[in-house]
Amino acid sequence: MLAAIGRDPPTMSDFSYRVSPVSLNLNLMLTEMPPGLDWETCDRARLARDPGFDVRFFTGVRTTRIYCRPVCPVRPAKSKNVRFFATAAGAERAGFRPCLRCRPETAPGSPAWSGTATTVSRGMRLIQEGFLDEASVADLADSLGIGPRHLLRLFLHHTGATPSEVATTRRVQAAKRLIDRTAMPLSEIAFAAGFGSIRRFNDAFRATYGRPPSSFRRTEGTDARSSHPDA
Repeated sequence: MLAAIGRDPPTMSDFSYRVSPVSLNLNLMLTEMPPGLDWETCDRARLARDPGFDVRFFTGVRTTRIYCRPVCPVRPAKSKNVRFFATAAGAERAGFRPCLRCRPETAPGSPAWSGTATTVSRGMRLIQEGFLDEASVADLADSLGIGPRHLLRLFLHHTGATPSEVATTRRVQAAKRLIDRTAMPLSEIAFAAGFGSIRRFNDAFRATYGRPPSSFRRTEGTDARSSHPDA
């Protein structure tokens, strides 16, 4: 079950709703468990670096505030220090940053929301196709035949993140891939990834990685080695 434990219930639509960060304690480690998985299964999979679980969940390390794929090559953190999330957006919503070693934006395979409620699956598919790059959350809700408040509740329940947060994660991941794989100017990457302005592009990277996008082209190798200390 992916219901958020210990969070205040949504009171307004996604384009204005934000939840205050929850305190991190052992009782909240099961907050956003992936569908069909339990804590013990996820923990065994990440300790074994089982590729069969790649993309099915993400691991947040409480001591470093970094989240990883199950196949991350870094020495696994202690079990008492990890949380599991159904989506990258859910991990980022909880205050974790992407690992620069296993690079969640390059994870292959089916999205982690596969098999959840049909409405959320359709919404996720539209977001992955860039729907929210041109339209609003209210438009997304309308296209799915439900109200914005209900859409928000469904997304929080099934993915651990709001539609806007899922869309932002998608844009950041797309931009990070272009930074790593192409020589495109950053200004072009921003718009190619779906950002409406350079400012939003820069703000999203600072919120996600704690650094501007330009820094990845200067110091990627060094930072990838030093950004994920053992926990």
